[in-house]
Amino acid sequence: MSQITLFENQDHKNILLEDYADGEMIPTNQHVIVHKGKGMLLDPGGHKIHSRVFAELSTIVAPPDLKYLFFSHQDPDIVAAANFWFMMTSAEGLMSQLWTRFVAHFGIDRVVFKRVRTIPDEGMVLDLEGVELLIIPGHFLHSAGNFQIYDPVSKILYSGDLGASIGTEYRIVEDFDTHIPRLEWFHQRYMPSAKAFQLWAAMVRELDIETIAPQHGAIYQGRENVNRFIDWVENLPSGLDRMENLFRLPKAG
Repeated sequence: MSQITLFENQDHKNILLEDYADGEMIPTNQHVIVHKGKGMLLDPGGHKIHSRVFAELSTIVAPPDLKYLFFSHQDPDIVAAANFWFMMTSAEGLMSQLWTRFVAHFGIDRVVFKRVRTIPDEGMVLDLEGVELLIIPGHFLHSAGNFQIYDPVSKILYSGDLGASIGTEYRIVEDFDTHIPRLEWFHQRYMPSAKAFQLWAAMVRELDIETIAPQHGAIYQGRENVNRFIDWVENLPSGLDRMENLFRLPKAG
């Protein structure tokens, strides 16, 4: 496990925690935003990694100074250990209003559930010690209630599962064309339709993005790679666009 600094200045830093996968688990990226000593942990992960993530996070920001836990959507690689994080910190949780009662099935104690703040479908502006983070809609990318975070200081867009790649041994995308095979199947199968990509692309082109940091796989740094990804995914048939022939009754033999 290691820490990678994606951005840092006197008041602000963005840290990637990586290499927390075990066994058959899909590898995940845990991201940390710190501004003036107060922190936010994005998509904390599941039961098998929470103790290691907590120990590593404690070297970046003191647990009492962890202000927010952000859950981009309801997948177990994001929310399964939510109760641990609520019990071990005083942080406020942020998640879509669609998932609060489902996430409770992971064992979140009633005593801490009052610290869960629901995000409206249209997103919101979130203050972290004076910096205004944008929580923007990422619905159906892939989850029905899905959000991303844009940090205007570092100009990083934390994109969740969008942009995720499988089987990458590199942390930064150097050549987008050779990276496409690590992206294509995941996006074509897990994302429901090209319409979601197109709505997202039109929205994020209004942002000043230097880095796209997904929850799985390599990171897109530099405007060229950022724009290449947006252009590529905007025109990608996916999900129902490609599955008409699968909606048939199965036959024996």
